[in-house]
Amino acid sequence: MPHLSHDDLTRTIFPVAAELTGGRATKLETLPGGASIRRYHRITIDGGNASTLVVMELGDNPLKSEEAGKGAAPTELPFINIQRYLARAGASVPAIHRFDAEGGFLYLEDLGDVTFESRVSDANDDVRARYYRAAIAQLVALQRYAAEHPDNDCIAFSRGFDYDLLKWELDHFREYGLEAQGHQPSPSEREELERIFKRIAEELAAEPRGFVHRDYQSRNLMVQDSSIGPRLRIIDFQDALLGTRAYDLVGLLRDSYVALSPSLLDGLVSHYVAEAGAEAAKFGRLFDLQVVQRKLKDAGRFVFIDRVKKNPSFLAHIPNSLEYVARSLSRLPELESLREILAHHLECFR
Repeated sequence: MPHLSHDDLTRTIFPVAAELTGGRATKLETLPGGASIRRYHRITIDGGNASTLVVMELGDNPLKSEEAGKGAAPTELPFINIQRYLARAGASVPAIHRFDAEGGFLYLEDLGDVTFESRVSDANDDVRARYYRAAIAQLVALQRYAAEHPDNDCIAFSRGFDYDLLKWELDHFREYGLEAQGHQPSPSEREELERIFKRIAEELAAEPRGFVHRDYQSRNLMVQDSSIGPRLRIIDFQDALLGTRAYDLVGLLRDSYVALSPSLLDGLVSHYVAEAGAEAAKFGRLFDLQVVQRKLKDAGRFVFIDRVKKNPSFLAHIPNSLEYVARSLSRLPELESLREILAHHLECFR
């Protein structure tokens, strides 16, 4: 269904907001969006049991995921299904007040406007370390819960980063990160890219899988201050699936929007290893391999969002993504031919 105009939105959702809160809806503000088809609106309430609500406007095909892979469409809205599991796990997710399936609206707890990104972007490493350790603690707790409580009724446990999805994402980079920008690999380069991408996808697909948020990064963690310190709230989890234990840590520490110093990055990876009980050397290699796969995908996806969705705002984050790939490739000598091909076409690898 198409997105509604401002007037149609107020006529449709104000009465529901008033019913849910016992107050009077007075203002509708459409919030800045990302790359998805969903739109978010904040309703200001006068009186009642809440001062604001957030309404997710789902748009067309709300059961379909652009990111979570192939397979049959779920029978329940993924956001609701996965929110229920995460809430049971003790994860700090927004409360759901009502789902209007016919209208295509989800009424949610308002988590505010303070993102993790805004708190750490200009902070020093000591402050950053505190926030990132809190995010890692939440991630480790979720991973442990999911390992001990798999749930076939949760959509995330029915789909995963298999070989096909991993390989598709790497090919997505070749198509948009290289070819769409005029960087045409030669036949021999294309053959080598195919060989390497298959190798990366096969190795990652063979790793043990656990619960993966899918986009656990600074724009999907909201910060709420309290007397006992900041509370991190998790959003944008509807594409959750199964993948490597490094995937969400890569999303957090190799975030395209916030670049960490090498010393802080190394310290935080070591902190995760200690908290999660991982084997340092083995996990370090897995982390770097996952960086290569995830951040190449991101670089290609940002071009796709510009060319296909006409949203150029993510293009500025491509250099960070590719710099992460270059650093990880420097620790993966068996992928030297990939670095050489990328260096032939992209400045940052030279």
